[in-house]
Amino acid sequence: MATKRDYYQVLGLDRKAGPDDVKKAYRRLAKKWHPDHNKSPEAAERFREVNAAYEVLSDAEKRAAYDRFGRRAFEPGGGPGPFDPGGPGFEYHTYGAGPQTEAFQFGGFSDPFKIFEQFFGRDVGVGRRGARPSYEIAVDFMEALKGTEVDVPLNGQRRRVRIPAGVEDGARLRIGDADLLIKIRPHERFTRQGDDLYVTLTIPFTQAALGGVLTVPTPDGDLQVKVHPGTQPGTLVRLRGKGAPRISEGGHGDLYVRLQVSVPTKLSKRQKELLEAFDQEN
Repeated sequence: MATKRDYYQVLGLDRKAGPDDVKKAYRRLAKKWHPDHNKSPEAAERFREVNAAYEVLSDAEKRAAYDRFGRRAFEPGGGPGPFDPGGPGFEYHTYGAGPQTEAFQFGGFSDPFKIFEQFFGRDVGVGRRGARPSYEIAVDFMEALKGTEVDVPLNGQRRRVRIPAGVEDGARLRIGDADLLIKIRPHERFTRQGDDLYVTLTIPFTQAALGGVLTVPTPDGDLQVKVHPGTQPGTLVRLRGKGAPRISEGGHGDLYVRLQVSVPTKLSKRQKELLEAFDQEN
């Protein structure tokens, strides 16, 4: 399909559509265009298009970015500048991390079949579960990102099982004639949506106004990130390739750093005088 359609048009939705409307539209269209059921020449492309639209419109932050910037918010090198005048409070800053390792066969988005299987209650690599016994295992957040090995009691015997890096909460792994249900413990700082990670950091209002360098935690250690002068509360900083590993297609998702600005509740007399002088100059 040569023309990239608006995501709302793809799902047949109004821009005021709520989350339930997005889910209903996706459920109907994903089933309609799934290549296993629809043998028309355009089915595969339509299926990818529907999944790309759902991935954006079902996520509050991604949808806000799309509403403001359109598709360029998700294109490599195509994000807006740090002082885009389109409106306060929500900005995407893209910090390059050298040559990108992500596979772009899905246009920069997740594997559409993975989205479909997660939405409809099936998981990649599992197949139909039938009457196989199911066992549940809990792993730490970072263990799920990095991969780990655990001892699991299966059919009365303990087995050493490798948990692949990037596994998501609720995923099922087939181990012989049994299923292993993965439950992931929450992390104190990071949250996860698909292959993307989110962390919220608070900076003083002086740093937001003047700029500076901020230490940002990532799964691989701290990074020094530049804070641009004039940073607004709610700014979302995007660190490419610093998210969760992508099991299906390789590479990593992104890490989004949400910046909150701390305003002091108590000021010294000198601080008040300086702020009043600043206010008079504006």
